Amino acid sequence: MKFIVSSTDLLSHLQAVNRVISTKNILPILENFLFQMKGTELVITASDLESTMITKMNLENAEGEGDIAIPARILNDTLKEFPEQPLTFQIDLDTFGIDIISENGKYSIVGKPAMDYPRLPELKDDRVTELVLPSELLLKGVNRTLFATADDELRPVMNGIYCELKQDSVTFVSSDAHKLVRYRRFDAKTENEASFILPKKPANLLKNILPREEQDVEVRFDDKNAIFTLSDYTLICRLVEGNYPGYEAVIPDNNENKLIISRLDLYNVLKRVSVFSNQASNLVKLKISANQMVISAQDIDYSISAVEKLNCDYGGDEMEIGFKSVFLIEILSNISSEDVVLELSDPTRAGLLLPKEKENEDEDLLMLLMPMMINA
Repeated sequence: MKFIVSSTDLLSHLQAVNRVISTKNILPILENFLFQMKGTELVITASDLESTMITKMNLENAEGEGDIAIPARILNDTLKEFPEQPLTFQIDLDTFGIDIISENGKYSIVGKPAMDYPRLPELKDDRVTELVLPSELLLKGVNRTLFATADDELRPVMNGIYCELKQDSVTFVSSDAHKLVRYRRFDAKTENEASFILPKKPANLLKNILPREEQDVEVRFDDKNAIFTLSDYTLICRLVEGNYPGYEAVIPDNNENKLIISRLDLYNVLKRVSVFSNQASNLVKLKISANQMVISAQDIDYSISAVEKLNCDYGGDEMEIGFKSVFLIEILSNISSEDVVLELSDPTRAGLLLPKEKENEDEDLLMLLMPMMINA
């Protein structure tokens, strides 16, 4: 088996799928890429059993067909050092010897039999749900929610992004019990209502490859696995099993106190003031009165404190509420509008942060943050 490929083109594809490979593999074969040559098409697979990424390359110059597993680390590290040039791969499928011939040299490595590589999971035909989503929509859904997923060994359902498909909308939800994000789009619809929980790792893989995707993404899933098909990549992942908590019940709907404030100004003030907060609690206090917000923090142990004022548009009740600064800063950095709307009912109930201006008329973004107790 022999083929010629661009060094940078091959490296680009390998780096995208290499993110799947775990540093602690159960099976030694998973430390390899699976190369499959079919005519002039090279199919490259990487897997950690839970997630599998497949990419395809069309080659102009190829001879023979066959499959072989090639050590991922040594191939990646070698290709990183090459300038752009054609590389010739000569593979002996009997001895598993691989020669990589460049303009000025030859590099020899030994592969492994492809038959040792795990088989791809298959969906159950009678339980499959299919839909097509614009790549931009899927990317936004992942980007807006990924940061709010939990790391909870006792409740694994909280460690992923909940995708809820309805006839009039598609909703992405994530929560770590302190903050919650709901991103809903009304320009994507499905015939049948369904849902799945996407684990954090495949969500990160999608976040990496979707910005380069211009075509729509085909999504197929059953009760155990999901397959995302892009133009050059296919991602197969095991879903989180279990029922996602009823997230709508925790979103307060009678918030009479609403303020509008510059997102960037609030973000910058919080970054400055939070330096003076207690390292254990990260508590910042927001004192809100007529058209003014006072942001303060203190650490009694070190006798340090900070206070800063900001103008805002507010006509509700005077109120003082506390938030964990790290979470509030994180939420503000994941909203893109110039101004944000902060909706509050009282200092003991969750606050809602919403973008004042929408990037897309068909989207609805809501971020919720639980308050912290303010010691008198």
